[in-house]
Amino acid sequence: MTQAARAAAADPAGTGSQSSVPVDASGMPHGQPVLDRLVALLDLEPIEENIFRGVSPAESPVRVFGGQVAGQALVAAGRTVPSERRVHSLHAYFLRPGDPSVPIVYQVDRTRDGRSFTTRRVVAVQHGKTIFSLSASFQVQERGMDHAEPMPEVPAPEELPTYGERLGDLAGEVGGMANLPRPIDMRHVTEPPWLSREDGPRDARSRVWMRADGNLPDDDLLHVCLLAYASDLTLLDSVLARHGVYWGVDQVHGASLDHAMWFHRRFRADEWFLYDCSSPSASGARGLATGNFFSHDGSLIATVVQEGLLRVED
Repeated sequence: MTQAARAAAADPAGTGSQSSVPVDASGMPHGQPVLDRLVALLDLEPIEENIFRGVSPAESPVRVFGGQVAGQALVAAGRTVPSERRVHSLHAYFLRPGDPSVPIVYQVDRTRDGRSFTTRRVVAVQHGKTIFSLSASFQVQERGMDHAEPMPEVPAPEELPTYGERLGDLAGEVGGMANLPRPIDMRHVTEPPWLSREDGPRDARSRVWMRADGNLPDDDLLHVCLLAYASDLTLLDSVLARHGVYWGVDQVHGASLDHAMWFHRRFRADEWFLYDCSSPSASGARGLATGNFFSHDGSLIATVVQEGLLRVED
């Protein structure tokens, strides 16, 4: 699959796989070809035992997107674990900016293999230095107590404008991932922060429907890794909304510092899920955000916490 990953890096929009690639209202490629490129990027090349190599799309932000390196690291960990053990949590630190122009080497430490739990530690290396570290825990299926917070009442995703329609004429001004191919279909429930900023600060909350923009194979690990990828797309928007600023439009710069996820129930990433995010605090040029993922039927499927570096220039 190495050739497919390299092709994905050279052709992030998937134009080489189909003669006609759909574009959204803001002119960005989306749909199955773009999703296929992301799936190929997550299919890491095995170098030797416990060592894998991944690449980034040619069209990338200045730094490697945090969701990409988290998803690839989780793939590396999962490749060393029996398939009947499913990941239930991950804890990660973003240590250095990733360089999208060179491959990333993922080194897996088989920390523990117990009767019920398996633990793996992964470091991502570029230019001889660790840029990212992840610890993940996997568990055999077990029965036990079961309860969850209910999903908030929100409009259905089909009733909401697409991400491209929300961007409109601002597509060239908004920063972040706005001007890159879109493997994830996003429908904002709350007003996007690049629009709400015009009215000043508001509640520190972001609610977005998401789904992989196409069909995925029946691979539990792949669906979890795509959720990890999506979890880094809008989480810090809840912090920015509280202060009435947004990437690219205002003089605000940031980066993910750490990231933790807990996976509660099975789901499909190519079916709609609601990402409900809020920010309890921001201080010291850092903002904390928490998020809950709910499936379309209201089941709580995952919980996320991230602290991000956020600097605002005067």
